[in-house]
Amino acid sequence: MKKIVVTTALLAGVLSYAGGFRVSLQGVRQLAMAHTSAHAEDASVTFFNPAGMSFIPSKLSVAAGGFGAKSIVTYQNLSTLQSYETNNPLGTPLYAAVAYKVLDNVSVGFNFSTPFGSTIEWPSDWAGREIVQRLELQAFYFQPMVSFKLAPWVSLGGSYIYARGSVNWDKAATQLGGTLNLKDDKATGSGFGFGFYFRPSEKVDVSIAYRSPIDMEAKNGTVSFDISPALYPALGLDGSGKDSFKATLPLVDEYTIGVTYKVTPKWLVSGDFNYHGWDRYNSLTLDFANAPIGNQPTDPTVLVSPKNFQNTQTWRFGTQYQVTDMIAARAGYYYDESPYSDENFQAETPSFDSNVITAGLGFKFGKGLGVDVAGGLALPKSRDVKNANTSFYGQAKAKAYYFGLGLSYNPF
Repeated sequence: MKKIVVTTALLAGVLSYAGGFRVSLQGVRQLAMAHTSAHAEDASVTFFNPAGMSFIPSKLSVAAGGFGAKSIVTYQNLSTLQSYETNNPLGTPLYAAVAYKVLDNVSVGFNFSTPFGSTIEWPSDWAGREIVQRLELQAFYFQPMVSFKLAPWVSLGGSYIYARGSVNWDKAATQLGGTLNLKDDKATGSGFGFGFYFRPSEKVDVSIAYRSPIDMEAKNGTVSFDISPALYPALGLDGSGKDSFKATLPLVDEYTIGVTYKVTPKWLVSGDFNYHGWDRYNSLTLDFANAPIGNQPTDPTVLVSPKNFQNTQTWRFGTQYQVTDMIAARAGYYYDESPYSDENFQAETPSFDSNVITAGLGFKFGKGLGVDVAGGLALPKSRDVKNANTSFYGQAKAKAYYFGLGLSYNPF
């Protein structure tokens, strides 16, 4: 039987703007200012830097929010002029955080977020149906953390990260006259984060943080074939047409340096530099229990998919102006790099070099209640697709936008 080429992006986020499969939507206030990090106004700072808890201006702080993210990717074969467009549903990343000062110099906190996850859906008969028809995933980060104020102007913090995720992936298997589905809802991994937060004067905040790589392990995934039952024995499938697989996706490390400067009591500006170690995502291996659908001569049950990602950097700039005691206006811009070249374009995780514009408003009410709204528009650059490994050639374009609503509460 001929080998079937199956490519995978297990647990990889698929929002079409840049940054690989990292979804930068972990704070509404931060998003409005280009997702910059040196803001210790409420518990949302805990995702960006656990050390920032020590500078939150209240003993207890709670923050939560959610986003809507919509992306559309268009692919055209320049030889046949056939064109295809995704029909992605609205993505809904969430976050929630709490921080509490146990002692004047010791704070503890917890952060929940969805830094990876979305759904991409191509037409079932599109040119890349052997690569992906539909890919749906969720990934959740759970982070307990602690921060110590070493001096009035500096703190140190650290967090433990427990990650849990799921993937549900449909693709065509035309050589078998059907389709297959890859599914796992128990993938896990763990890592850590730490950082320093500085406030050398009332005008300046500096955040330096690191988040470790995490290996997401799917130890008992299920691959289900929708094909003729007569083919089950040749593929080593059970009576329901299923087999199992194992895979590991390396989520990369992230370095961040952020600075906020208060130009006047009402006006502040922020800047961030992010560096992502994407080069550790060189390839992805799927190990099937029985099905000979791999591409390794010595073991046909093992599939190795080249990825060849490269390290990326992101520059972010944001600003806030306090219009009144109650209302703050915010805006920002950042440029995000795709982690792979045109020769390594991934249809299941489309990514583009992108200019992103953001804006939002913050409202303060009595007794420490805050409401934040934000939106962003991504302007991805088109790509010449020429992936020889998947025989995928043409041109890809994308557009994306997102919006968010966040709440914060600093009662005392």
